[in-house]
Amino acid sequence: MSELDPEDAKIVTLARSARARTGAAEGAAVRDTDGRTYAASTVALPSLRLTALQAAVAAAVASGAPGLEAAAVVTEAGKVDDESRAAVRDLTEAAYVLIADPSGTVVDTQR
Repeated sequence: MSELDPEDAKIVTLARSARARTGAAEGAAVRDTDGRTYAASTVALPSLRLTALQAAVAAAVASGAPGLEAAAVVTEAGKVDDESRAAVRDLTEAAYVLIADPSGTVVDTQR
């Protein structure tokens, strides 16, 4: 893939950090339309289960984000599930999702 935009590289780095910090299966970060970023990892509690992307979107919504520009997910799976992408689309239909492997290399971009 070509060189990432610096702002996209930032959310990939934040997603990697969230994943590494918690040892979770996935890490994610989103950038809202005001340029603020929110990062999260997979939540797997007995009473609450969220993918990393759902958790990052929830953090953005809880902080009053008006919409999203982009998201990044770091995962070994190489893909993002439909429910996670739906959480992004709930805020902004046009936002894209970067999918990166654990090294931070972007392997796909989904809308």
